[in-house]
Amino acid sequence: MNLAESFQREGVVFQSQVLDNDAMTFARKAYEWSLTNPGKGATRLIPGTPGTFYGDLANPRCFDAYSDVNTRTVIPQLVTALWGKPDIWFMYEQIFKKTGGSHGRPARRTPWHQDLPYLPVEGNDLAVVWISFEPLNKNESLELVRGSHLRTLYDGSKFDPRDDTEPLYGTGELPRLPDIEKNRKDYDIVSFAIEPGDVVIFHPKMLHGGAPTSSGNTRCTLSLRYFGDDARVAWRPNDTMERIAKVGSGAEVHPMTRAKQQGIGAPFRDEGFPKLT
Repeated sequence: MNLAESFQREGVVFQSQVLDNDAMTFARKAYEWSLTNPGKGATRLIPGTPGTFYGDLANPRCFDAYSDVNTRTVIPQLVTALWGKPDIWFMYEQIFKKTGGSHGRPARRTPWHQDLPYLPVEGNDLAVVWISFEPLNKNESLELVRGSHLRTLYDGSKFDPRDDTEPLYGTGELPRLPDIEKNRKDYDIVSFAIEPGDVVIFHPKMLHGGAPTSSGNTRCTLSLRYFGDDARVAWRPNDTMERIAKVGSGAEVHPMTRAKQQGIGAPFRDEGFPKLT
């Protein structure tokens, strides 16, 4: 089974040492830009738990800062080879900085979830490129449920430290997340030991979560999200067309927000998304 077939069937592929030193430099520069230019999505995730867990995502001002990592590396070609189609657009970025707590207490794991419930998009030509700037063993790395992109779309997680499955929407229109962590033996969980230069590419419908970060360690990761030709505007609970119609425009509005205005089922497009090939 080649990489494209693996991506279609299993929803995730690991590619070793495909980013050279220049590519990792461009990736780190983009990551550092996000650290020093927080957007509206910047937050300390899962407060009240050991260590620190900072994240930011979908800053509408990021596109110029991310130009080099998107146009001067092999990342777009890695993704389109998995889709078997040439067209690719950059959708948005996400950064994480996790530091383990003091006195031997790890920073808690990122709860199991799927990305798609949070996003107004669906399709086969979707991909997340996950990059770590530190070496990680399999027990410290990203974990995914193999093949879960082909099955149920669940409600999102609110990332409530009291209950990882607390629903994002809670309307009952999407089923509640299963408690994967308490029932790990029931799931085909895959993870990869990582060295800088490696990438993990997965479909955003995949169930996934991040392992804990041990005391005294820091994990800096960058996720780059892309879409291709068959991406369409998706229905989501509480995302009525009336509310979408009231969304404004301008530099501080992300292209994802404007793309929603095309209507459910329409091609997911906006001139603000950089087209890479």
